[in-house]
Amino acid sequence: MTASASDFVVKSCEIRHFGPHRAIPGRITGLVRVQIQELFLGNVTNYHLDLKVKADVGAVSTAEVRTALLAHAAHQLNKLKTRHTTKLAVAAE
Repeated sequence: MTASASDFVVKSCEIRHFGPHRAIPGRITGLVRVQIQELFLGNVTNYHLDLKVKADVGAVSTAEVRTALLAHAAHQLNKLKTRHTTKLAVAAE
């Protein structure tokens, strides 16, 4: 079975909440909810992932914080998508 990149699609992404880290100054932590649509063996599945995100940005505007948190979520999703769509080795018969 092979998988292609089109089998895993990010439909939406939103920041649920964010705020300063309790112990580390300059770090912002938050939660990003991502809606994913997956096609696997002919079945279409829609589901949500809640990603814990962080950014070491210091004192910047809210827009820059949101951008940094969404960038961290995108990085996590890219790693997940790579693992999800990597072709597995097939043993010889």
